[in-house]
Amino acid sequence: MTIPGLIADARKIVVKLGSSTLAAADGKINSNLLAEFAREASALVKQGKQLVIVSSGAQVAGLSTMGKWEHRRNIHYRQALCAVGQVCLMQAWEKAFSPQGIHIAQILLTRDDFSDDTRTLNMRNTLFTLVDEGIIPVINENDSVSVEEIKIGDNDTLAAQSAILWSADLLVLFSDIEGLYDKNPKSHKDAVLVSEVRDLAAVKASVQTAGKSNFGTGGIVTKLDAAELVTSYGIPMVLAYGGKLKELAEGTLPGTAFLCT
Repeated sequence: MTIPGLIADARKIVVKLGSSTLAAADGKINSNLLAEFAREASALVKQGKQLVIVSSGAQVAGLSTMGKWEHRRNIHYRQALCAVGQVCLMQAWEKAFSPQGIHIAQILLTRDDFSDDTRTLNMRNTLFTLVDEGIIPVINENDSVSVEEIKIGDNDTLAAQSAILWSADLLVLFSDIEGLYDKNPKSHKDAVLVSEVRDLAAVKASVQTAGKSNFGTGGIVTKLDAAELVTSYGIPMVLAYGGKLKELAEGTLPGTAFLCT
């Protein structure tokens, strides 16, 4: 199954955008990227598809507002930074989708929310209600209150959990790499893009997984873990560069499709 085929067949799509995707060269939120993404997302909605966004970027947005806190590593300052950043991030998303006539809604979660049956049911009901009313939920981890004991840790995992919670048809992870390579492309010029993965266990055993991006908290390991999680529930996953939904749907943007077996 090709990536355009997966998108064409899917009605309910979860799309995750990482911090490295959302950040411009100056480290601030890339408003042009968000506006283009919103236009392309709106086009999919008009085709009858439903979308849920998992958005990183709270710290990036916070730093662009509170630069004086950049070098403060104290947990209280980091959480405060995310609290400021969440406001800026949601304002950026609202500004992007407003011209399309689409409302957005914020949902902040922690690991505890997925382990408590009552919270999980409430989260699911909220997601279904928002989407059924034509509102696009924007999910992020509640970093302003999270500590290690309740922290999900990365938005690749959060996106996978959200896709399962919503019974999505497809998960799309946009990152700072074009997809899965047989080697780390940042250190190996002969790395080859893997277009399709069916045997994830074999891939995890053979692919070199060292390294993280400058902005992201994940890395290729968390993306493979996310693929393993969602495909076990019968949900395919796509990993691709940037946030070009239209190009991905048309097949002009390369990527890796993780298929269910």
